[in-house]
Amino acid sequence: MKKEFVRFDMAKEPVPTRWFLKPLTKLLSFPDMLVHKPEIRHHGTEDLKPPYLMLCNHNAFLDFKVATQVIYPNPANYVVAIDGFIGREWLLRQVGCVCKRKFTNDSVLIRQLKRVVEMGSIAVVYPEARYSLCGTTAVLPSALGKLCKMLKVPVATFICHGHHVNSPFWNTRDRGVHTSADFSLLYTPEELEKASADEINARLVDAFRYDDFAWQKSDGIAVDKPWRAEGLHHVLYQCPVCGKEYRMSSKGSVLRCDECGAEWEMAPDGTLRGSALPGGLAGGFAGGSSSGDGVAIHIPDWYEWQRANVRREVEAGTYDSGELPVHIDSLPNARGYIRLSNTAFMRHDMNGFHIYGTDVDGDPLSMEIPVPSLYSVHIEYNYLGKHGDCVDLNTLEDTWYTYPDCRDFSVTKMALATEELYFAYRRSIGRPCPPGLA
Repeated sequence: MKKEFVRFDMAKEPVPTRWFLKPLTKLLSFPDMLVHKPEIRHHGTEDLKPPYLMLCNHNAFLDFKVATQVIYPNPANYVVAIDGFIGREWLLRQVGCVCKRKFTNDSVLIRQLKRVVEMGSIAVVYPEARYSLCGTTAVLPSALGKLCKMLKVPVATFICHGHHVNSPFWNTRDRGVHTSADFSLLYTPEELEKASADEINARLVDAFRYDDFAWQKSDGIAVDKPWRAEGLHHVLYQCPVCGKEYRMSSKGSVLRCDECGAEWEMAPDGTLRGSALPGGLAGGFAGGSSSGDGVAIHIPDWYEWQRANVRREVEAGTYDSGELPVHIDSLPNARGYIRLSNTAFMRHDMNGFHIYGTDVDGDPLSMEIPVPSLYSVHIEYNYLGKHGDCVDLNTLEDTWYTYPDCRDFSVTKMALATEELYFAYRRSIGRPCPPGLA
């Protein structure tokens, strides 16, 4: 039985930011500008005027605030995930925000972006569609090139550096880091007309290459907070010493494997230093080096090592999360979460996501998301500080926040597997994704 809820009106047309709210957007951003003192480098955007498409990388809420300061007082409409509208739908609509359910093929959004540029506004889009898990680029949708050509307005990128170092997705406490950003004009309308969608995509992938931990080291940024590693085990879920999954923990500045006791301290420069890796494995961490005193590891290299391990499972046809008991919250609209089920199960395997069970009224529920329909997935760590880790799965009408009630799982592994399953599917039909695209 399908529960009947009032659904968010995704088709409601965007409006220009109300004139009386423009100063508020700047005022709310200003304190962070004082703390983080972002250095903005313009590359052909000094005199850029709306309408244009502004494509931004995504590492923290600070992204929105810096972008707002840079483009003020020009009119802008931001694409925002539906959970951002909870309890403030009227306000967000009045400042021009456009709602999106993550990782869905949404033709309505395309029409709304077209309307935004027709109004003479800036269309601000975060194409990675989620915060970066370890401060490096997430996959970009291959439809971006077509979108750029369709809108027929200048295309600019706004790439922030240091936002992940300052408040990483796995521990969003602010560290007071001074940041920087590159605001670059990639295409004029005339250049877009001559370029193919594939050429535009290739240039966008190149523009979106970033690594916040490499930036931290190159700029000599030290983060000496005593709690700087807390939460990192959500991202780095597999021990490279013993190979065990789901037994990592973190406290203070130390990341630890509770299975074998291996430990690494997160140095102020963002490097992990500690237990030596088994022979030959250190070479798999391209940015790391080993010695008699242990190993120095670049965090994104550990993350990519995990991805390679997941890829091997996918290639062998053995990837399977197993049946996980879950509880589910639904978000059909911006009024807030609704407990949908306390007695459901989720499985993520070679065929995609499967959710089944009963809802709070005892009626059956299910959701099937096959591999070809999902190139990536949004996850949360310790969502809202009390609900635990979750995977949020979207249709055009609803979002299910799905919380496993067990120990032996990692939502990070599910995110990696979602991407690797999609890439494998594309290869199987003779349409592999170019690097950096999905």
